[in-house]
Amino acid sequence: MKKHSGMRPHDIVVLLKIAAKKDTPWLMKDLSIELGISASEISESLNRSSIGGLIAKDKKRLMKTALLDFLEHGLRYVYPQRPGAIVRGVPTAHAAEPLVGEIISDRPYVWPYGEGTVRGESIEPLHPKVPEACLKDAVFYEYLALCDALRIGRARERNMAIKELKKRLC
Repeated sequence: MKKHSGMRPHDIVVLLKIAAKKDTPWLMKDLSIELGISASEISESLNRSSIGGLIAKDKKRLMKTALLDFLEHGLRYVYPQRPGAIVRGVPTAHAAEPLVGEIISDRPYVWPYGEGTVRGESIEPLHPKVPEACLKDAVFYEYLALCDALRIGRARERNMAIKELKKRLC
């Protein structure tokens, strides 16, 4: 068995992409292409997630309860984020679906992205290719925006985000 050297931010991205696929069969090369992450990194990510108990040993079945538990209780401590400069980008956290209609704010958070349409405070995505990948998959986008609400939001936003994630993942 391989040694577990700790989770990396893009491991969450890979797991949420698998979750977004629901029951659609997938291959590692599909994840690689859709996320813009090398096939070897996808493989290593799945190994780390398997050792960490977030995906089954067969590396096909998500351990949804464990993933939700990690997202709810660990994400903001392991991958914390503070708002940065005002930039153009892709809305995230409470500025994106599904929370955009629930939380009114004059401070949108965005992932910096040259082709983005919204100006707001920058939030570093869990992987540099996240904005581009999210624009191609609405369900995946919602998962990552909810994760950013967990990373940067106050108690109310975090509670709403975890409620939405539970509804979508379970």
